[in-house]
Amino acid sequence: MSELVLSAARVSSPARTVRDYLELSKHRIVMMVLITTAAGFFAAARPFDAWLLVNTLIGTALVAAGTNALNQYVEREHDGRMKRTKNRPLPAGRMTPRAALIFSSAIATIGTIYLAFAVNPLTAFLGAFTLTSYIFVYTPLKRISTACTIIGAIPGAIPPLMGWTAVTGALGAGGWIAFGILFFWQLPHFMAISWIYREDYGRGGFAMTSVRDAQGTSVARQAIFFSIALIAVSVLPSYIGMTGVGYAIGVVIAGVALLAASVHFFFDRTNRIAMRLFMTSNLYLVAVMVLLVVCANYRS
Repeated sequence: MSELVLSAARVSSPARTVRDYLELSKHRIVMMVLITTAAGFFAAARPFDAWLLVNTLIGTALVAAGTNALNQYVEREHDGRMKRTKNRPLPAGRMTPRAALIFSSAIATIGTIYLAFAVNPLTAFLGAFTLTSYIFVYTPLKRISTACTIIGAIPGAIPPLMGWTAVTGALGAGGWIAFGILFFWQLPHFMAISWIYREDYGRGGFAMTSVRDAQGTSVARQAIFFSIALIAVSVLPSYIGMTGVGYAIGVVIAGVALLAASVHFFFDRTNRIAMRLFMTSNLYLVAVMVLLVVCANYRS
């Protein structure tokens, strides 16, 4: 019997290690990064180059995973103080800091080099900028100032711009608009998350608006403001001829739904309503990315 137990342990150990590295990389966030990168790519692609898309997604995935893993390396002590993150590989002790640092640095470097040679230098530069601004600006700022949320939205909005530059090799209006949509989308999205986990963020020593604003008035007000800004930015593709009127109608409807969820949160700042805002923001992003891709290619 003991031999069977030891055998089972040996079989499960590699699987546990793989899961830990996936968790270190925040693979679910990487998937969202790839979706928005692909949206920027498809919005610019004429004609479509499947192999270029594959190369773009591979390189972007490596850089994004490396960035996420390096972030967990830097914040491992703070993660250990929060209920939501204390069971991550580093604070739980399932992985050594040295292993995490080597892994994150290696895949981020490989991803950047891959983008430079398989896509183009501009896209590689944007990937490198995303990593450095996220790790060396946003991450330390989280423990200093509530401005961290807005600053962090900058590297978070670069993936669709990378998709655009992968195709065009240049920073164009369409790419910047895709950047703007994702930038403003992140703010009501994160206001909802930060309110739900405000106590955890406080224990972790993070200077979030939700930690400093006990009543949540400022949190909800910002969610409303940035939802309005998002509507204004999201209709711009129609004004520059990138999409048609059908796109504008669709994104306004989606934007009004997100704004309504933000207003509801302002008047009822419970975790349940914050979660509803969070889920609405996720649906919004999917809807707008699909509309952007379809309507940019068919001008509807």
